Amino acid sequence: METIFQSIEILSKEKGIDPQIVLDAVKDAMLIAARKHYRTNEDYVAEMDAKTGAIQLYSVKKAAEEVTDAVHEMTLAEARRINPEAEVGTEIRIQKSTEALGRISAQTAKQVIFQKVREAERETVFNEYSGRTGELVNCTIKRVEGPDYILDLGKTEAKLPKKEQSRLESYSVSDRVRCVIKLVDKSSKGPGVLVSRAAPELVMRLFEQEVPEIYDGTVSIKGCAREAGERTKIAVQSRDRDVDSVGACVGMKGMRVQSIIRELRGEKIDIIEFSDDAVVFATHALSPAKVSRISIVNPVEKHMEVIVDDSQLSLAIGKKGQNVRLAAKLLGWKIDIKSEEEKRQEVESQMAALVAPGAPVSVLIDYGLAENLVERLLESGVGTIEKLGGMTPEQLEEIQGVGPGMVQTILDAVNGYYSQFEEQAAEGAAGEAGAAPVAEAAPAASEPVTQAAPEGVVSEDGAAAPAVEAAVEAALESPPAGAEEPEPAETPEKGEQFGTIEDADSPTHNQSEGAGPEEGRHQ
Repeated sequence: METIFQSIEILSKEKGIDPQIVLDAVKDAMLIAARKHYRTNEDYVAEMDAKTGAIQLYSVKKAAEEVTDAVHEMTLAEARRINPEAEVGTEIRIQKSTEALGRISAQTAKQVIFQKVREAERETVFNEYSGRTGELVNCTIKRVEGPDYILDLGKTEAKLPKKEQSRLESYSVSDRVRCVIKLVDKSSKGPGVLVSRAAPELVMRLFEQEVPEIYDGTVSIKGCAREAGERTKIAVQSRDRDVDSVGACVGMKGMRVQSIIRELRGEKIDIIEFSDDAVVFATHALSPAKVSRISIVNPVEKHMEVIVDDSQLSLAIGKKGQNVRLAAKLLGWKIDIKSEEEKRQEVESQMAALVAPGAPVSVLIDYGLAENLVERLLESGVGTIEKLGGMTPEQLEEIQGVGPGMVQTILDAVNGYYSQFEEQAAEGAAGEAGAAPVAEAAPAASEPVTQAAPEGVVSEDGAAAPAVEAAVEAALESPPAGAEEPEPAETPEKGEQFGTIEDADSPTHNQSEGAGPEEGRHQ
């Protein structure tokens, strides 16, 4: 009988579980087999002799003065025949023969033992690996089950499903791989540990191993976005201003990052410097594309708009939107990317929308048009200001009740209505023109006028915005304060006037210090 204890001890060591759990499983299996064999609802108790290892089976009944449940109770006289000291309520154990349990009962006991052992093993695995989520572990491919791999972790098995694999990788049995623990599931039927080769944590753990500055805390990883087998963007920040975070991760001649790329089978990795400023961080995250400007649309909902040059649009979006998708995931912001041409068209459409299409002629009452005249226009089929503005004076006089004097009144009202939009456009243009000094807006004499607009006010084809040209023309028409009015015969050409304005405040162009127009043109 010592063999039973030895078997239990060996099984416990192999599975890494407590021997008492296995012993309890054997007792439970014996009870289930007994109930199945005797086919009664009696209460059974199984005990194992510590010296001999023999398993004893007992049915349990209580002594009672009057028996109401023969299955669970017995008379006091019957109880005292077994135990002379029995009293009312005393539990009496009646030994049952285990030799009567046949082969089927033994099979049932075997299944119960295996089930209990699996549950105990799963509990042990869960307790050991549940706190190690995200940890890098070394595994060996044990077997292949369809598209999934079963890996050997040493004490237990782990599963590498298809969705957690990189498309660049394939393995054979006995290959060694490095994975991160993604999930530990205690209730699963198969292996309780789920590992991954596609998680961003894998790249982060590899950088921690390869870069000493990350390991000792000088450089910290602020975020990582990954599409396994394609590209990874990882943001790093240095806590020491003398240490370059990106350079530390790249290593001398790229040795550190190349080691990680080899581990990932050639996956592209972008190392980005982190910034607390969302605009600066977005500029870095969208590399290798060059960003023209960024505007925050909604800081609460984390929505930004990025404008890039037409030639940089496809690079900023990336293959199938991959570059901007990874950048948005890394930032945690929603990013809208537009080219300069798209933004210009959007602005033009917004400006055009200021003039409400199909505005009724009744609006012109506010601009001096009489109500009876509006009624006549409506009766003649002229219902909108746009249609009224497109009519000639002759067409207006053909309307019944409209004379030459009324035609002028109608034209004045229409002009007054449209003048409000011209004033809005002029105010917006003046605000943009005032954002940059005139000295920056005016080009040199040898440069074309189309380069005079400051950044952000130049149209897509290179021509300066009308507002800036108007500002430059106005500046040219009025000479600097204190300057003498040049004689008409010596007035330079238009291109030469631009040259004299470029540095209007410098001594070279200050006529009060003796520099004439000719000297100014040749500076």
